[in-house]
Amino acid sequence: MYKSVAVFCGSNNGNDAIYMQHAKDLGKLLGQHKIQLVYGGGNAGLMGAVANGALEHQGEVIGIIPEMLKLRERHHTGITQLTVVPDMHTRKKMMYELSDAAIILPGGNGTLDEMFEMATWNALTIHNKKIILLNTAGFYNNLLAHINAMQVNGFLHDDWRTMLSVYDTPDAIFYDWVSGKN
Repeated sequence: MYKSVAVFCGSNNGNDAIYMQHAKDLGKLLGQHKIQLVYGGGNAGLMGAVANGALEHQGEVIGIIPEMLKLRERHHTGITQLTVVPDMHTRKKMMYELSDAAIILPGGNGTLDEMFEMATWNALTIHNKKIILLNTAGFYNNLLAHINAMQVNGFLHDDWRTMLSVYDTPDAIFYDWVSGKN
């Protein structure tokens, strides 16, 4: 079981209530299992839902937010610790350093940037942290098909399934963690 997990996700709610529900459920499970949440520091969208879910279950929540996003993502004032950093690169680096693994929820360009940077660092052996993709309601089906196409066409050095685990629900992630499969 991991001690600290970075969660990358959108600062919007998305168009399907299941996105918010899975974010809140993930936060709840992190809190219940005493796994520290490291996330982007916002109190809006999926970011706020995962943080609040963890806090409601006595979870420790560490937020890292760039100065430029403090207002836009409505920084969370009720978390365990909020660190304001100068830029996005510093945010990502701190989140990677403070976590044992990462869970990727639905999100936009920033979420994909964070996921692919972690995957690239794994491929370059800068780190070897597990990356978990929460494919809520098939949100990432097209992306997974494209990653598989990169593999099939010879553009990935290693099988992408060795560094990226895909789950449909937060409960499925924790079932594998508790049983020692992940």
